[in-house]
Amino acid sequence: MSEVRIPDDLWDDDSEGAISAWLYEDGDRVEAGAVIAEVMNEKVAAELLAPASGALAILNPAEDPVRKGQVVARIVP
Repeated sequence: MSEVRIPDDLWDDDSEGAISAWLYEDGDRVEAGAVIAEVMNEKVAAELLAPASGALAILNPAEDPVRKGQVVARIVP
């Protein structure tokens, strides 16, 4: 199992952001390196990539607040 985390270097300060959209549904199969979500805070828009291939298990719904380093999904082989 691999964890999908909000990267620590995504923005400079300790402010919160949000996943603006998941590009796959919970349970969908994703391939390593695929863009699986879009993340935004007041200054940055970025893409989250799948760290491995497998079934996506979303832990954090779109629009809920997220912090750097937070696990927002898991990928189960």
